[in-house]
Amino acid sequence: MKTRSFAVLIYKEDDMYIAECPEVGTVDQGETIEQAIASLKEATQLYLEEFPLPETSPRYMTSIEITYA
Repeated sequence: MKTRSFAVLIYKEDDMYIAECPEVGTVDQGETIEQAIASLKEATQLYLEEFPLPETSPRYMTSIEITYA
């Protein structure tokens, strides 16, 4: 079994939390952040069993602050 870490984006739409794994393309939801992450983890595991990703070097995520008019 392989273990990899993936980035997760979480945002709220109406009364549900949406969790998205941009590296894989999986998305799921839950009533709480924890439920959304658990659902996303399961969906991503199932996806990767069918469509394994090639080995890649680690990716890093950060943020930048932009001032604009």
